[in-house]
Amino acid sequence: MLKTILVALDDSELADRVIQALQELVLPKDSKVILCHVFPTSESEMELPADRPQSESPTFSYFHIEKQLQSYQTILPVESDIEIVTGDPAEEIIRLANIYKANLIMIGSRGLTGMKRIVQGSVSSQVVEEANCSVLVVKPG
Repeated sequence: MLKTILVALDDSELADRVIQALQELVLPKDSKVILCHVFPTSESEMELPADRPQSESPTFSYFHIEKQLQSYQTILPVESDIEIVTGDPAEEIIRLANIYKANLIMIGSRGLTGMKRIVQGSVSSQVVEEANCSVLVVKPG
C-alpha cells in the first residue's frame, strides 16, 4: 500500500511530468506526499571568490522553488509536506525517504546516456540502487 510517497523534484520541465505521473496514481485518502527539492552543493561553489557577482542569489532560488512546490501542493488530493534541503541529491533523497519511512520514491530521469551519463552522473540510478523502498522513475516525453 502506498502510504507515504517521497516525490523528488528539480526546477525543470520534468518536474511537471513527475507530478502528472503522481496524479495518475490511485492513492488512499490517508496517503501522504512529501515534495522535496535538493540544492546540490559543489566544490566549485565553495571556491567562488566573494567579490565575483553571482548569477542568482540563493535566497531567490529558495523562494522560487518553495513557490513551485507550494503550487504543486494545491493540486494534490492528499495531505502533503515540503522539504527543501542542501547536499548530495541522491543521498538527501534517500535520507528523506528513510526519515519519512516512504513506501515509494518518485523521481525524474533526464534520460542521459553514454558519456554524458558517466560524466554528469545519474541521481535516479543511484536512488534506485540505494533506496530501501520502491522507486518510480519518470522519463521525459
